[in-house]
Amino acid sequence: MKQLLIILCLLAATNGFAQEWGNFDKNKLTMKELAPIWPGCEKGNAAQRDNCFNTQLATHIAKNFRYPAEEYKKNIQGRVVVTFIVNTEGVIEIKKITGGNEGLQAEAKRNIMSMPKMAKPGMLAGKPKAIEYTVPITFKTGK
Repeated sequence: MKQLLIILCLLAATNGFAQEWGNFDKNKLTMKELAPIWPGCEKGNAAQRDNCFNTQLATHIAKNFRYPAEEYKKNIQGRVVVTFIVNTEGVIEIKKITGGNEGLQAEAKRNIMSMPKMAKPGMLAGKPKAIEYTVPITFKTGK
């Protein structure tokens, strides 16, 4: 009887653990990453926090968007792709920037680097983990 109670407690603990961090299926635990948490997005479940992060990221990029003056005058347009990580401290680090010219790339980098420090970094199995993102930013003059 005591062994049955211990097994039931272990199963209950494992199921609670798996709901947020992964999936427990056929004696195999599959871990999933939890995204970083944008400041102000701390409430809700993982899906709600992810949606809040994505919304805040898009809002940040749009709100802080500046077309470089020289590129605008010359009607230089393009799509810049920024790959960055939110490191284990919740700070942004640029990994790679492609597309556009140097001026457009510099502006895309400035925009992403102006993101706030995250309320919490990404997590895997309850430990901080750097999470990578790739964001396209399109520059169009409308001329």
